[in-house]
Amino acid sequence: EVDLEERLHELDLRSDLDVPDVPPPTDSTPEILKRALSGLSARWKNWWIRGILSLAMISGFFLIIYLGSFMLMLLVLSIQVKCYHEIITIGYRVYHSYDLPWFRSLSWYFLLCVNYFFYGETVADYFATFVQRREQLQFLIRYHRFISFALYLTGFCMFVLSLVKKHYRLQFYMFAWTHVTLLITVTQSHLVIQNLFEGMIWFLVPISSVICNDITAYIFGFFFGRTPLIKLSPKKTWEGFIGGFFSTVVFGFIFSYFLAQHQYFVCPVEYNSETNRFVTECEPSELFQMKKYSVPPLLQAVLGWETVNMYPFQMHSFALSTFASLIGPFGGFFASGFKRAFKIKDFADTIPGHGGIMDRFDCQYLMATFVHVYITSFIRGPNPSKLLKQLLILQPEQQLSVYKTLKSYLVEKGILQPSLRG
Repeated sequence: EVDLEERLHELDLRSDLDVPDVPPPTDSTPEILKRALSGLSARWKNWWIRGILSLAMISGFFLIIYLGSFMLMLLVLSIQVKCYHEIITIGYRVYHSYDLPWFRSLSWYFLLCVNYFFYGETVADYFATFVQRREQLQFLIRYHRFISFALYLTGFCMFVLSLVKKHYRLQFYMFAWTHVTLLITVTQSHLVIQNLFEGMIWFLVPISSVICNDITAYIFGFFFGRTPLIKLSPKKTWEGFIGGFFSTVVFGFIFSYFLAQHQYFVCPVEYNSETNRFVTECEPSELFQMKKYSVPPLLQAVLGWETVNMYPFQMHSFALSTFASLIGPFGGFFASGFKRAFKIKDFADTIPGHGGIMDRFDCQYLMATFVHVYITSFIRGPNPSKLLKQLLILQPEQQLSVYKTLKSYLVEKGILQPSLRG
């Protein structure tokens, strides 16, 4: 066992030596902030820079929410492209000396192919009525998966043709690098948009919970942190982790209460082909209708309440907030391990005091997957509206066949009167 550990240690050292040094990112802090904070220590200077930029980003986020669902989708797409760019750039900078042919071009080509596939699936699923009215789109949707596969296959063949002697292993490293990056960024951003279509509240509460946890964990760690949490992130502390957890659960519960009162946030996002706009109008489901709950006996003595009125969604917010606080940070730990492996401090220097876009959204991708799984497992039921849209795309004889089959089934169940058989 000792020999095995020594061999693994040697392999680790050899792997570290194989990784070229990457130049550190430049300081992108605006000069006006540098001058204003010049008298502070490095610790407090970083505190103020992070705080000011955080408030600016949150304000911008609220503005985009006000502008509507379409702008939120564009924001998700922009963040996806930027995160992909940051990760691919690290690979390019680390192995730039090998001058691999077509690496960057193929990386962006594969990004376009995967986005074409996922967004095409979204168009076919949510914009069926719009597609039905345009013959050229009908062709693209009908053969969407074949076209997507043909595009990917073209990139695959281009990669094989680009293989260069003595660099085979490195090129396959980069091929795998590209595909893992696509899995992390494009797939997860697609799930974010899927969550958004279920209702903006399924988009806002999870994302805001991760942001709240990130901020409060930093604050608690900054002022009270003493006990290191994990070696991958030396600055993370147990005090910050625990303080962030309780703060996020309370925030999620309160934030859900305010959002659940407005149709704009709780109604599924649908596309109105007549007005060419996204609409959020509906009769709120039971999740967003106030109900009375009995308070557990142990809490009755503390609170003095026997019952409490709340929205059912607030109960689900506990699950979302708990995941954002306990599991979400592991996305950040994963990113920290990745950066340590390639000897870099941040993914980029896009946001002063924060690093790159990926540094701020490393936890969001885990959250997006969890919310999508949570909705499909515990929330989503049969959707008559979506089914009707799919039926309208069928040919008339197919629609008639579905009608006859459904009518026969309803008569057998006794839901339709026998007199309606004809």
